[in-house]
Amino acid sequence: MDLILPDFGLLFWTGLVFIILMFILTKFIWKPILSSVNARSEKIAEALEMAEKTKAEMKSLQAANENLLKEARAERDAIVKDAKETATKMVEDAKTAAKVESEKVVSAARQTIASEKAAAIAELKTQVASFSIEIAEKIVRTELSSDAKQKALAEKMAGDINLN
Repeated sequence: MDLILPDFGLLFWTGLVFIILMFILTKFIWKPILSSVNARSEKIAEALEMAEKTKAEMKSLQAANENLLKEARAERDAIVKDAKETATKMVEDAKTAAKVESEKVVSAARQTIASEKAAAIAELKTQVASFSIEIAEKIVRTELSSDAKQKALAEKMAGDINLN
């Protein structure tokens, strides 16, 4: 039963050791423990504050990145649009230049054809005239081969001259 009901002396010495231990703990150990706990608490608070600041900064950076992406997309679209317009303009210019060049070639070909046609017609006229003169000469020679025919022709021409 001694364990269940302790003596007054045991209680006194246990209480006295407890009070001395509390005094030593309070005087020498409690302050360093509290200061380290407070320092750790401050570090945790600073870390949480830094985390909040970092989180806010990340949100602002993310928003800035999204704005930059939007601007980059808009700029890319503008560049692509300009490139398409430039390509279309170049194609149109090339078509126009090709059309003008083809019209020049066709015009030159027409002029060449016209000059060659005129030369061919002139040569044809010359040949036809030459053939006509040769045919007329042959007809006149056959007609005027005899003296009687020559006299009849001369009289006819003389009669025509008098009538005029």
